[in-house]
Amino acid sequence: MTQDPYPLATAPTIAQVALKGLCPRCGKPTLFAKWSNFADRCPNCGLDFSKFNVGDGPAAFLTLILGAVVVALAITLELKVHPPLWLHMLIWIPFTAGGVVLSLRAAKGALMSAEYRNAAREGKIEP
Repeated sequence: MTQDPYPLATAPTIAQVALKGLCPRCGKPTLFAKWSNFADRCPNCGLDFSKFNVGDGPAAFLTLILGAVVVALAITLELKVHPPLWLHMLIWIPFTAGGVVLSLRAAKGALMSAEYRNAAREGKIEP
């Protein structure tokens, strides 16, 4: 029996993978090929990233979380200061767009790491 050279106990945490772009198996910074595009595989340990499918999960989580934060901040600003509509648009549209773009990489990394740690696979119904 061969011992796994990358045991799950020594794998980076979900937060480390998300924030630093680390491979969820070996911990080297090889998860992303571009800003938010996954590499095909890790050149260090050979983990095939293409078998993981995060889909639209990160965007959905960001829409719900960031949307709730933006709405709460916009309502607070409206109730305290009463700025005109154009000022709301000037503040919240770039804030929302920037928040999504800047946090999408971390959200994708976190979901990929969670899939790896939990050995998540696509559901299949066997006849």
